[in-house]
Amino acid sequence: MIVADRLHSVQEYYFSKKLREVRGLINQGKPIINMGIGSPDLAPSSKVLETLRDSITDMGAHQYQSYQGLPELREAIAQFYQEKFGVALNSQNEILPLMGSKEGIMHISMAFLNEGDEVLLPNPGYPTYAAVTKLVGAIPRTYDLKAENGWFPDLEQLTETDLSKVKIMWVSYPHMPTGATANISQLKSLINFATLHNILLVNDNPYSFVLSNNPTSILSIDGAKDCTLELNSLSKTFNMAGWRVGMVLGSADHINAVLKVKSNMDSGMFYGIQKGAIAALKSGPEWFEALDEVYTKRRELMFQLAEKLGCNYDKKAVGMFVWCKLPKGSVSSEEFIDQLLYDKNIFIAPGTIFGSNGEGYIRFSLCVKEERIMEAIERF
Repeated sequence: MIVADRLHSVQEYYFSKKLREVRGLINQGKPIINMGIGSPDLAPSSKVLETLRDSITDMGAHQYQSYQGLPELREAIAQFYQEKFGVALNSQNEILPLMGSKEGIMHISMAFLNEGDEVLLPNPGYPTYAAVTKLVGAIPRTYDLKAENGWFPDLEQLTETDLSKVKIMWVSYPHMPTGATANISQLKSLINFATLHNILLVNDNPYSFVLSNNPTSILSIDGAKDCTLELNSLSKTFNMAGWRVGMVLGSADHINAVLKVKSNMDSGMFYGIQKGAIAALKSGPEWFEALDEVYTKRRELMFQLAEKLGCNYDKKAVGMFVWCKLPKGSVSSEEFIDQLLYDKNIFIAPGTIFGSNGEGYIRFSLCVKEERIMEAIERF
């Protein structure tokens, strides 16, 4: 059977392929320390786990659930956004729970893109934006993000180009993979840019509560809902990556368009997971403080490892990664990480998997226990 033409436009996800190689080395007895992928190794809170356990005997817990999620889940999301970001959302029609924000990238693309439409993608940025754009038959157009500009786009330069076919612009602040943040003035400029050029702006925002003193939502900007959707997730903030709980937020019209796609793609999120998500969203400040305490200790050790490798890094960056610039005269990013993998049994991510502007950079994940990071340091 010949596969669909769209499969020729994408490749297997880098981590899917590379982690097979890593597992093979582990099976050979190699003492691999995996610092490559941002999959939280910590558990959700005991309250979340108890809520999941207790909910499975509720009436209707094992039936199909609403495509829009439980009303109390949407209300919990609305309350969370009001308390943490100062953003008022109507829980009835401006919030749509997702089975992880990654599926939202596909749903949004299917809802708003026609074949031949153009999409602005960050370079470096999350590879799924480009893959999904190609899968739906749209045309990816990358825009440069560079260290000298604080990993923020040159909107004036973009304005000088032909944007007539651009339908969606993907951004992610705090930025993945660099950990850069955008201030209110920069977020306003993004809104103005999208409004001027009739572009749907989508901010992917799962890292606001990891080592960040100033959680910010682009929806807090006046007029944002007219041209903006925001994706968020419980994966990083509440250690629930495998639970697959995310959300998309925006105007009722935009959310309804996404719902038309989603309602034809799944049959609702498991009831117990939704109840656990509600408990997570109601977590008090002590949860966020404890999470940051763990990641702060890990980050300090990761800084030491980066220095052992002669790398530079930004201490102000947020999120659960450390983005490092390789020393001058180094081999390519992919050659560098392969040398570490084969010589020191340490796996980290090369910057190039996030785009050409990632050449010369590597990325460490903080989803590694302190003793393992110390072991990696000792190997040097």
